[in-house]
Amino acid sequence: MGTSVHAPYARGRAGTEKDRMSNSLQRLLPLFEHERARGEAMVLATVIHTAGATYTKPGAQMLIARSGEYAGLLSGGCLEGDLSERASRVLSSGVTEIVRYDARGPEDLLFGLGSGCEGAMEILLQRIDAATGWQPLQRLVDAWSARRPQRLLLVVRLGSCPPAPLSGSTLAEPAASNGENGTDSWVVGSGIFLDDGQPFGAAPAACAETLRRLPEGLPSGRGSRLLPQALPETDLLLLEQSAPPRILLLGAGPDALPVAQLVTFLGWSLVVLDHRSHYAKAARFERADTVLDGGPRALAELLQRGDGPVINAAIVMSHHLLTDMAYLRVLADSEIAYVGLLGPPSRRDRLLEELGGAAAARLRPRLHAPIGLDLGANTPEAIALSITAELQAVLAGDASMTPMSAKSNSAAASTASAVGKRA
Repeated sequence: MGTSVHAPYARGRAGTEKDRMSNSLQRLLPLFEHERARGEAMVLATVIHTAGATYTKPGAQMLIARSGEYAGLLSGGCLEGDLSERASRVLSSGVTEIVRYDARGPEDLLFGLGSGCEGAMEILLQRIDAATGWQPLQRLVDAWSARRPQRLLLVVRLGSCPPAPLSGSTLAEPAASNGENGTDSWVVGSGIFLDDGQPFGAAPAACAETLRRLPEGLPSGRGSRLLPQALPETDLLLLEQSAPPRILLLGAGPDALPVAQLVTFLGWSLVVLDHRSHYAKAARFERADTVLDGGPRALAELLQRGDGPVINAAIVMSHHLLTDMAYLRVLADSEIAYVGLLGPPSRRDRLLEELGGAAAARLRPRLHAPIGLDLGANTPEAIALSITAELQAVLAGDASMTPMSAKSNSAAASTASAVGKRA
């Protein structure tokens, strides 16, 4: 009999929201930690609104140091140089700015940056330093490091502090003045963290209280997005940073190394298990969160623990038939949404047959075997790419895995056909 698992550690969707993959905060960490250790102020650039085709979407972030060095990409290189120059002004003045870029139409080639990207972006530039506790980036970094999500509301357009809402859409009487010079006014770049209502930035207390008392029911799980006129004359950005996807790698042989390298390069959280102690060594998987020996027994104990982050996917690749079958038996009684199995269809069928009717039936709807996209892979590195490519598509909620060129050509053909019929 398999071990029955109903703990939080064992649950988790493979992924149905594209925003799950949109925030690569790990790219900002080395620069942030380096400049913070030196006590140097930085500029945090956050995409607050986009239109048309853009490289990133609302919530994407970039960090710019006083030297002009930056980490993170918002446009693939089209805007980063210009943003670095603008950041020096924000560092000097301390005043938050919104930068607008519009590359739609041919005029951009003549009067703009010449990117030809056919999209528009609005980007908030705000100074972060020791005086502000490095917020809001510090809390985002802490959440990322702890493998947990973080949500915040960020003021991105000015307005006077409205009355604090009580419940539903009913507004209370205006609050007493708490702002500087006897006025209540928002400060662009200020806001609150939604998990505990903790404010950040220089907004007066009355403004923070207004945000805390916003009616419950803010939409969640749909990604970061601009909330126009969320309060009178005030636009907010709802920034949702998902926890990094957590991947189980069941097998730590030589061909598991490139899989681990790609998984951690993408910023995903990785747990490695193997039944062979000479493979299950932390020194071989330096960027993994955890490396365990003990094989299927260790897997069952891990899933039963129930005190860790959700696991989004498991990759079974121990190259040992009986061990893989024991892994699958434990996984069959879990709620992990994606289970990938390395090996040919004949091996998969044998494992399912020996697993037995009930366990196989529970596992089959979640089983991806053979694991990976058909990329013509015939080396460990190419097979690792095939595996992580399928995981990326599933985690992003795009199960079609259709090539971008095929999607584009199909859309263009449909449009041409429709135009032809109207002519």
